[in-house]
Amino acid sequence: MAAYEDELELTRPGLRPLLPRTVVALDFDGTLAPIVERPEDARALPAAVEVLSAVAERVAQVAIVTGRPAADAVRLGGLDDVPGLVVFGHYGLERWSSGELHSPGETSGVALARERVIQLAASRHGVTVEDKGHSVAVHTRQAEDPEGALDELRLRVSAIADDAGLQVTPGRFVLELRPRGADKGVAIRSLVSEASAEAIIYAGDDLGDIPAADAVRELGATGVVGVVICSESGEAVPEFRARADVVVPGPEGVLRALAILTAE
Repeated sequence: MAAYEDELELTRPGLRPLLPRTVVALDFDGTLAPIVERPEDARALPAAVEVLSAVAERVAQVAIVTGRPAADAVRLGGLDDVPGLVVFGHYGLERWSSGELHSPGETSGVALARERVIQLAASRHGVTVEDKGHSVAVHTRQAEDPEGALDELRLRVSAIADDAGLQVTPGRFVLELRPRGADKGVAIRSLVSEASAEAIIYAGDDLGDIPAADAVRELGATGVVGVVICSESGEAVPEFRARADVVVPGPEGVLRALAILTAE
């Protein structure tokens, strides 16, 4: 653990004076909540609300940016008690704050994709479909060969997405079909702009977090101080890990990192 803390301490001098003008944004699954077999069983770590509440007192904004529906992340994390929290769901299509959810109508292509991927999964043992409302995800984690099943489905899912006018976002043993035009990078830029922030801390672990990490780097070129944290619990994707400034041991490490970076 000392090595992680040493890395974190190196980032503190530049951040400390900027904390009141800092945005802290985090992914949910794999970052605040341990990865589980079934998405509906995910829960944020018990300490998450306490740590995020303490962080919220010191920074300009705390936010969750997730591929889940925003209300699901709030419920599964018990996050409605975090002061001033903003939750972007569906990669930014939805926004939850102060108990209110702002959500667009369903994209017509999602209904078509939902029907077709359910048919696709029905004949494949261990392949499941998660209906997120504004998107639909095909999971292979419970298949006998999760990686092989994902590879076998990739072209078929891409064809369904093309027919439905959707894009495919890959992740760990998952292919998600969702509307085009929203990603975590757009959400990060929006948060920084709204808060007139001078620093951004982002924590994630999966392919869907790469646009957020890239946005942090691009904002850095405009003078915004950025720190990218990778939650490494054995499943973090190498592409995101390579973009991180600090790698910590899973959700527990993320909470510890936030406590260190925002400590007096």
